[in-house]
Amino acid sequence: MTHRAAVDLRGRSLAKELDFTPAELLYLIELAAELKAASHGGLDVQRLRGRKIALIFEKSSTRTRCAFEVAAYDEGAHVTCLDPESSHIGHKESIVDTAKVLGRMYDAIEYRGFGQDVVELLAANAGVPVYNGLSDEFHPTQMLADMLTMKEHSAKPLGDIAYCYVGDARSNMGNSLTIIGCQLGMDVRICSPEELQPSPDLVARAREIAGTTGARLSLSADVAASTAGVDYLCTDVWLSMGEDPSLWKKRIELLLPYQVNMAMIRGTGNPDVRFMHCLPAFHDRNTEVGEQLHEQYGLDALEVTDEVFTSPHSIVFDEAENRMHTIKAVLVATLQE
Repeated sequence: MTHRAAVDLRGRSLAKELDFTPAELLYLIELAAELKAASHGGLDVQRLRGRKIALIFEKSSTRTRCAFEVAAYDEGAHVTCLDPESSHIGHKESIVDTAKVLGRMYDAIEYRGFGQDVVELLAANAGVPVYNGLSDEFHPTQMLADMLTMKEHSAKPLGDIAYCYVGDARSNMGNSLTIIGCQLGMDVRICSPEELQPSPDLVARAREIAGTTGARLSLSADVAASTAGVDYLCTDVWLSMGEDPSLWKKRIELLLPYQVNMAMIRGTGNPDVRFMHCLPAFHDRNTEVGEQLHEQYGLDALEVTDEVFTSPHSIVFDEAENRMHTIKAVLVATLQE
């Protein structure tokens, strides 16, 4: 690829955004754009023929699994999917032992689950690249997709882009959007109730990074101030996978003022503001959970209204497609000989 001489990521793991420098993250975003253009132009070249990748899913998945599988297949690699029902991981076999076994059979491992410590243990012991498909703390492959999507929908350089994440900011999405925007020198705004803001340690690390990249980071509970003039509004579900459903009532009470609706869109003062969400989203009642929440709380939507989700402001499906292209970039960059 055209950037090979400048950045060499062969054999590297991606357990969190902080594993890569800003230059390396930009390289992956640029590589993803090249691979996407090649794919759309019918010019794919299989660079990973014969490579084998293990995909571990402790948490269920649609976009992450499909993105990894399609990215691997497009590049000529083979995958094996392991879920809790089809493996002994963490039950009869430790994470360290699993890492050593899979590392002898596969060229790379993807992990999507709960503990960040699990993906870090895999990376430390496998001897092959390990990719975090999502943990409770970070979501780095989603971040690459989000940054590519922002780049595609703005004429501004990434460093001039302003985005606001609204909602539960202690989540993996809140953490990751706090960190990566600071790594890339962006205008990062985190808007949530104080009790749902990222941890002081993570914020301190983000501010330290911002001091070297020129990023602007603000945290506030004030929706109007936080969203004024932004280029992108980002959000996520109010209750993460694995959290106790009994928390819904409290989360709804806390976060309903942070729902992305047309009033918030207009309040940005930017007619071209775009809406982003990593999906799935509770924007209507057309799911079992959505209907249950309507019956319990009388709401037709939670973190984003259907009016916004289906509007021209929404670029969530471009964002979803870009999961595949950016994951392909990670695979190519770390596995190509």
